[in-house]
Amino acid sequence: MLNHKNLPKEGINRILIRGTNWIGDAIMTLPAIDSVRATYPRAYIAVLAKPWVADIYKYFSDIDEVIIYKNKFDTALGVFLLAKILKKRNFDVAILMQNAVEAAIMALFARIPIRAGYNSDGRGVLLTHSMHRTKEIKKIHQIDYYLEMVKALGCVSINKEIHMETKINRADARTVLDKYIPDEKKLIVGIAPGASYGPAKRWLPERFAAIADKIANDHSCRIILLGGKSDTETTELVQKYATTGLINLAGKTSLREAIYLISQCRLFISNDSGLMHIAGALNIPTIALFGSTNLVTTAPPGNQSLIIRHEVPCSPCLKEICPTDFSCMKLISVEEVLTAVQNILRKVQV
Repeated sequence: MLNHKNLPKEGINRILIRGTNWIGDAIMTLPAIDSVRATYPRAYIAVLAKPWVADIYKYFSDIDEVIIYKNKFDTALGVFLLAKILKKRNFDVAILMQNAVEAAIMALFARIPIRAGYNSDGRGVLLTHSMHRTKEIKKIHQIDYYLEMVKALGCVSINKEIHMETKINRADARTVLDKYIPDEKKLIVGIAPGASYGPAKRWLPERFAAIADKIANDHSCRIILLGGKSDTETTELVQKYATTGLINLAGKTSLREAIYLISQCRLFISNDSGLMHIAGALNIPTIALFGSTNLVTTAPPGNQSLIIRHEVPCSPCLKEICPTDFSCMKLISVEEVLTAVQNILRKVQV
């Protein structure tokens, strides 16, 4: 699909990968990182990543180090400061999964001799191995988007399925659950009613509340609300509308703890969000509610996910705020989500 410019097979001892900045995107880069590792099994591989996605790479990929991309590097001067730090690390290759030109500038001034990535954001001239980001490549699923990049560099083909659950110690996960819900004996159902980027991705809080009430009453499940600090306003609204006692953990857990909590869920219900991708990658039965975003490119990984979406002329618009009537999300009814919930819980409660 892409023009090939293979990396050398010999002499690659230290590899820097610039990770992506969002949780869902980081999940979708994991197969590509596995491919790099399979191609260079003895190389030292470091991932440069923002603090809020660092645990994805640290605990769920076969790398040697996560280098934290601190906030102070988010300026023109900061990019050069970071380059100076990285220069001392003597990397042979930089593989830039993040699409921004700053990543290429950083790699260039770090004197990394081989710099590879898509030619996005006008950075192609700064790369030694530049892949043309065609219209076609932007239409495929993001897992394949990153895999196509490393494939064009000569990295070996691997199984693109993600099984984060195999890297979780069940006892550790139970310890995290006991920290927030001591001695819980009921089945756990997780709900993530928030989503980064904007409200156009979020189903209505009162409908999440109705779902939570029905699950708690009909299936005797414990409902936990998950999300980041930016999601607390949304989770508090869900709590307000619900008549059942919901455990609101949004903004209270680390990312690693949230992952461990999701791994304990029998069902996860979410908008298109980073936590949705985590649930899918953990192969937890997941109901994903899609409206303004593109399920072709960002559907959850795994084979346990069910997407609920209604066709409307303006979707996917990829807008932060709906400019019309929000019909893509309003058309998703409580009844159809409940039908999906009941079908899944009927199986896991057998």
